[in-house]
Formats: sequence, C-alpha cells, structure tokens
Amino acid sequence: MELIIQIIAGLLGGNAAGAAAKNVSLGTAGNSVVGGVGGLLGGLLANWLGGAGGAGIDLSNLDIGALVQSLAGGGIGGAILTVIAGMVKKALVK
Repeated sequence: MELIIQIIAGLLGGNAAGAAAKNVSLGTAGNSVVGGVGGLLGGLLANWLGGAGGAGIDLSNLDIGALVQSLAGGGIGGAILTVIAGMVKKALVK
C-alpha cells in the first residue's frame, strides 16, 4: 500500500512540476511516468532517512506519520525527478 501511495504522490508531484515550469515539462504522459518513478524513489529515500525501518502503512492501525512521510517523499521526489529529466531533455535538444 505504501508504494502505491508514493507512486500516486509522485504522479501528482511530477504533473504539478511540469505545470509550474513549462520550459521543462515533458508533456502529461512524460511528467506522469517520470513523476511516478521519482515518487517511488523519493518515498523510499524518505522512509530510509526518516528511520521508518521498513515499517509500512498498515491500514488496520493507520499511522498518520508514515502516510504523511510517503505523500511528501513521493510528491517531492516526483517533482524533483521531473524537473531534472526536463532539464536534461532540454539540454540534449539544443
């Protein structure tokens, strides 16, 4: 469940970054794919740095801290990777 939340947050973060920075946008599909991958990586990194110790989100005992950590890590990771990929694409096109 945790990975799905991170990927969805990354999709949203990637598309938000593409909408905010039109010069590095990869299009809706590109922003979504790169954002999803960035969300997964960012969420995993946030869990690792946050000391979650592999404890995922358990719906029977909802941990709001883990949910917020997954959403923030996924969204920020998706946005960052989308901007980086857009900058690389823009540099290669020149």
